[in-house]
Amino acid sequence: MKGPLFYSKILLFGEYGIIKDSKGLSIPYNFFKGALKMDENPSKEAIESNLHLKNFAAYLEKIEKESPELFSFNFKALTKDVDAGMYFDSSIPQGYGVGSSGALVAAIYDKYATNKITVLENLTREKLLTLKAIFGTMESFFHGKSSGLDPLNSYLSLPILINSKDNIESTSIPSQNKEGNGAVFLLDSGIIGETAPMVELFMDKMKSEGFRSMLKDQFIKHTDACVEDFINGNVKSLFGNLKQLSHVVLDNFKPMIPSKFHSLWKKGIETNDYYLKLCGSGGGGYILGFTQDINKAKKALKGHQLEVVYNF
Repeated sequence: MKGPLFYSKILLFGEYGIIKDSKGLSIPYNFFKGALKMDENPSKEAIESNLHLKNFAAYLEKIEKESPELFSFNFKALTKDVDAGMYFDSSIPQGYGVGSSGALVAAIYDKYATNKITVLENLTREKLLTLKAIFGTMESFFHGKSSGLDPLNSYLSLPILINSKDNIESTSIPSQNKEGNGAVFLLDSGIIGETAPMVELFMDKMKSEGFRSMLKDQFIKHTDACVEDFINGNVKSLFGNLKQLSHVVLDNFKPMIPSKFHSLWKKGIETNDYYLKLCGSGGGGYILGFTQDINKAKKALKGHQLEVVYNF
């Protein structure tokens, strides 16, 4: 048995900001993927994944009993498959900010939810918000608190524009220019990041009035501008806003940036060869990079692994 594939995602803009109602833009990233699977001779990883699925299924059953209005699953089929050794076969790295748990949530919902909202129907704002709420509850098993956006992206395999908490829509982004020098890339920090402690740290910072006003007046302002620029293909304006955003993150989110990347981050802002920003909650995993000249960026970041995600 092998189920359909679900892809990883990249939140291009909106990390932390969307908690406080900034705009956000999330795109599917087909390089990494996962599917539900069964094997005759499961590997150590498969057995481990199966154990996680057992706990996840128990969690979902408990939630359904407490909030039957939220979702309903065919638990008989799910339990039978989990007992038979089903696992999630995935190439999506965990703790890298590219949605490993999101793809799993999407796969389980797709296969076992009864009266599910399907990708093929007319996805009204109400349906998208319903899906987001369901996925948020499902994914909070992994992170303690989830917006539900990662699984939504993985499930729909479409770019998602977050206008605010209660206003999301699927969107289109400018087609890639495969010949273009401009690029969005991933930089591997070589460290596994953990979402929960980073979010906790952010919530702690939010207690300070100075941090809150910086978030509103600078971070959210530049994030929103970047989203608008990216969707509308305003490359020149986008890079101006990216530079500001990268600066704000370096000044105010230092604990979320692995320390060995502080000087590289600063170097990008000073040389304009590339600009770095957080990919997901930070603390490790991938760092997101933007450049108008990928060859320049590769030279400047020699010795680091760059993975191009999108070309301008």
